[in-house]
Amino acid sequence: MTQPLPDSPAAASPALVFEARDLKKQYDDGCVQALRGVNFRITQGEFVVIIGPSGCGKTTLLQMLGALDVPSAGILHYRDKSIADLPDPSGYRAREIGIIFQAFHLLPTFTAVENVQLPMFETDRPAAMRTERAVELLKSVGLGHRLNHFPTKLSGGEKQRVAIARSLANGPSVLLADEPTGNLDSENAKHILELIIRLRSEQNMTLVLVTHDLNIARLASRVIEMKDGLIVADKQNTHSAS
Repeated sequence: MTQPLPDSPAAASPALVFEARDLKKQYDDGCVQALRGVNFRITQGEFVVIIGPSGCGKTTLLQMLGALDVPSAGILHYRDKSIADLPDPSGYRAREIGIIFQAFHLLPTFTAVENVQLPMFETDRPAAMRTERAVELLKSVGLGHRLNHFPTKLSGGEKQRVAIARSLANGPSVLLADEPTGNLDSENAKHILELIIRLRSEQNMTLVLVTHDLNIARLASRVIEMKDGLIVADKQNTHSAS
């Protein structure tokens, strides 16, 4: 078989998406050390799971990747740009990053199709295009029949599907998920996880998912294990389904 030339696209290394160097985060004037010197790199298209016990720093780390928090020390880059120095963190989240939370965070007075449009208000899309995009996304997650329902009329699994559709509103290249199945029963959790993994594969997104569930970790291409604010293991998963 002919090997690609060294400078051909097929031989090029995946683009570097995130890089952390000696990343630290302190709270309460240094009394709480959430991160105590974290180092890693994540490249385009990876499916990375971050595992560890409660309080180990995994959610803090994910929030920093999404510019929802800033480090106390160290360096955190997104595509060679410092996340802490971004002039418009909300715009970064809207245009570059999709975030899925455990608690859904849907606005109760907005319908499903209106909730999905929220990140698009950071763009110059006309109203008709926002609505069209939201409808398309809700159909893609199996909610074409629930477009005009308010969150109180949706099940937990349906709420998370709306949240997933919202996270994809602006076509992000990175998806961050914080315990996305934590508030769901086992059957809904299975379907939501399958949906996230399928969408990530179809759209070649980088997926960073925080969980305490080892069964979910087995599906990832790479597993980062944290304990007491440190990365204690970082391994490629040779048995992943991704």
